[in-house]
Amino acid sequence: MEVSVPGLVRPVRPGDTVALVACAGPVDTDALRCGVATLESWGLRVRLGATVRTRHPTLDYLAATDSDRARDFERAWLDPDVTAVIAARGGYGSQRMIELVDWDALRHAEPTVFAGASDATALHAAIAAHVGTPTLLASMPATAYFDPVAAEHLRVALFDPPGARQLTSPKAETLRSGHARGVLVGGNLTVLAASVGSPEFRPARGAIAVLEDIGEEPYRIDRMLTQLLRAGWFDGVAGLALGSWTDCGVDCDVVREVLRDRLASLGVPTVWRLNIGHHPGALAVPLGVPSELDADTGTLTVTAGV
Repeated sequence: MEVSVPGLVRPVRPGDTVALVACAGPVDTDALRCGVATLESWGLRVRLGATVRTRHPTLDYLAATDSDRARDFERAWLDPDVTAVIAARGGYGSQRMIELVDWDALRHAEPTVFAGASDATALHAAIAAHVGTPTLLASMPATAYFDPVAAEHLRVALFDPPGARQLTSPKAETLRSGHARGVLVGGNLTVLAASVGSPEFRPARGAIAVLEDIGEEPYRIDRMLTQLLRAGWFDGVAGLALGSWTDCGVDCDVVREVLRDRLASLGVPTVWRLNIGHHPGALAVPLGVPSELDADTGTLTVTAGV
């Protein structure tokens, strides 16, 4: 089994300070204000990173320069007063800053919770590879998908002590029955496929792989799954927890058939349409921790928290 179980990070408590950082795209001011208000309503102190209200001088799809975003993320992680670092939103750009982060310093610092989704998948993989602490795949505060249900899922994941937690969705559907155990890995399909060949690329051997995406046509989902299959990412995977596929083509049945066609040969328990990813009420999934997948009931049980 190539995926090890890292040390757990202590839960967040009322009165703690959390840092919101912009690791990728620029942050909408109104969405940021709403997200901060929600976090503060939980009794948290919110510290905004220096790049949250800025923009790259020439590339308007980035919140700031790569070096500035990397330093912002690094400073938040190393700040002894900060208990959790949360990506304000996704977009694009996290991969660009990975080489600029002092991972050795982060590895020797006090363990910190990192939460984010979408483009932050690149940071989840980097933290797993270079630091070895679990992270939270969860809806981000300055996004349209941070509705009250998704916010509550994040709150529970941040505040609750380690222990068993069941994750499921009303529309969850079995693609292949069975039970599987393994550490949770994965995230956004597009970002994972783009990581092939990078230093952080690690096969999901012995793990339960979580996958989701948004706005991708079925043939592009096919292409990215095929790339990961050929690169060996799925070799030895124990189970598949497939999340939401919002706006992926005009017919979700086509997406389901693509997933079934590409992944059936793995022969592992598989569930799809779990509310993970770009979806209202998105679940908060701790990556890098042991879990059990019951594909027959569409239930993912986390057996240890962050």
